[in-house]
Amino acid sequence: MKVVLATCNLNQWSLDFEGNTARIIESIEIAKARGARYRLGPELEISGYSCEDHFLELDTLRHSWESLACILKGGHTDGILCDIGMPVMHKNVRYNCRVFVLDGEILLIRPKMILASDGNYREHRWFAAWTHGWCTEPYVLPREIRALTVNHKVPIGIAGIATADTLLASETCEELFVPMSPHIQFGNAGVEIIGNGSGSHHELRKLDTRIALIRNASAKNGGVYLYANQQGCDGGRLYFDGCALIAQNGDILAQGSQFSLKDVEVVTATVDLHAVRSYRGAKASRAVQASQTEQLPQIAVDFDMGMEGWKEGMEGRKAGGVEGGASSLPVFQSSNRAAYAHP
Repeated sequence: MKVVLATCNLNQWSLDFEGNTARIIESIEIAKARGARYRLGPELEISGYSCEDHFLELDTLRHSWESLACILKGGHTDGILCDIGMPVMHKNVRYNCRVFVLDGEILLIRPKMILASDGNYREHRWFAAWTHGWCTEPYVLPREIRALTVNHKVPIGIAGIATADTLLASETCEELFVPMSPHIQFGNAGVEIIGNGSGSHHELRKLDTRIALIRNASAKNGGVYLYANQQGCDGGRLYFDGCALIAQNGDILAQGSQFSLKDVEVVTATVDLHAVRSYRGAKASRAVQASQTEQLPQIAVDFDMGMEGWKEGMEGRKAGGVEGGASSLPVFQSSNRAAYAHP
């Protein structure tokens, strides 16, 4: 079964909500034009990664939701599962999150479980790690989002997205680099597609480390692994070096540039999920471990990732006359205007 997937490098700027939203929308539309059914974006792509203590301001959270509302009401997520990075507050605790959106509806908010707080990273200063394990809780959406969606409450926590033909889940940046990465158990739990939205800065030979980890992640357990990254300098002292890529069963299928000057770079590949299933099924020792793995909570969605299902869905949309409307970008007003000046 063939599936077209998309990841991207985005040149985002901290607190540039209008520009960041425009680049996210552009990447989604490029992915859709290439026939992708899943689009993965970088870590904290809506707000920008290097907001530092501005993450402590409620305005940063509010404008992030306003940006997501712009994406939803524009019809940009129609027919494509979008994995978007943004900060979210739940029970007065800030989390670094992935937000899964499809057809204008939020399916899942997935908080980061393992934060980066060594070297140049200080994520524990601004966020808490999700420590509740494989479970979800109800999250009441902000008023501006409830006005656009059918569901007013969505799950927040660790779960997979169960489409009609596969199971997909995500991890975030640092979770790839630790000894007990979530993708190990996700793969054993039947997840076939894993996305990693990252904010990884450039270091000498760090790209070699990333590629080795991703190849290993998809080779030992089989499966598809997508990696997205920020690209450029987003207002701090670090340079993010892109290199979005897609791997399957240990092989790199597509890889983006490392030092591009493009604001938006989308990388797509056609993967074969039958090859994933055959690869896994041939490993008896893996099957023993997988059969003993805890069940991953799943969010079921009536959506086909496969190319045949996509064609049938598009024909149905055309027959029904469904069209996505355009939207203008939001204009943000802050109680602290100085905080939102372009770096």
